[in-house]
Amino acid sequence: MHTVLLLLPDFALILLGAAIRRWMHLGDHFWSGVEKLVYFILFPALLVNAIMRTRLDLGAAVPLLVTAFAAMAAGMLLGLLPRLWLRMPELRFASMFQCAYRFNSYIALAVAGMLFGSPGIATMGLIVGAAVPFANLVSVWMLARHGEVGLWREVARNPLIWATAGGFLLNLAGFLPPAPLQAFLGRLADASIALGLIAVGAALRLDGTAGARFFSGWLLAVKLLALPLIAVVVGRAVGLSGLNFQVVVLFAALPTASSAYILAMRMGGDGRSVAWLISASTLAAMLSLPLWAAWLIG
Repeated sequence: MHTVLLLLPDFALILLGAAIRRWMHLGDHFWSGVEKLVYFILFPALLVNAIMRTRLDLGAAVPLLVTAFAAMAAGMLLGLLPRLWLRMPELRFASMFQCAYRFNSYIALAVAGMLFGSPGIATMGLIVGAAVPFANLVSVWMLARHGEVGLWREVARNPLIWATAGGFLLNLAGFLPPAPLQAFLGRLADASIALGLIAVGAALRLDGTAGARFFSGWLLAVKLLALPLIAVVVGRAVGLSGLNFQVVVLFAALPTASSAYILAMRMGGDGRSVAWLISASTLAAMLSLPLWAAWLIG
């Protein structure tokens, strides 16, 4: 119960974002600006600040990333499995398939920070920085009818990747930021969590219906139940324990990323079904994530 209460403020911010979007009528342009601010400025500051100031165990990073990538790869295989008997348009399948393994970075860093503080954010940041290119490459490959153009440019311009790499290099160099710089980054980091979660809530869309209902239910079960179980098994097998084990299981249990909708729309896919899946997985994770966290923390 204590763990559930710890995560309650984060989920309350998501619901607040949904309420603000519905009743304040601020317009799509406003929310687009908020998302850009969080994505390009605030969350990179959070990652740099946390990774730069946290003592990193490079030896433990390998099994950590092996576990995270194994969980994502399992999600891809399980997401492909229904293709053996389902008959549906290629682009719809490719669009929805993303939801089996993509993850919401905003919720990832918020939950890690709430439960474990800066060490949790640093650990989750390493996973996110490594996993974002992998997720993007596979998603674009599946939507390849429209999509080779601009792939590497998008990956190279991803601010979360650069922030993770920058924080990691500063950490290895032993850089200690002067007090004013540290305070500046800290203020930006503090703002990132609240605004990021409010933006997640504002993006919720359940007014439509999901295409291929069986496939939608299958993807939700894969993302929220199967992947964290696989992370538990693989993590134990490679010797993970403590913070690294807890964070990687929570990473595997995250809801689907809102960027899956953007990619599907850009490449002519089924954006409506993806939007429904993102929203459904986010709301369902409000129940499943606290349960996984409670089991992990005890």
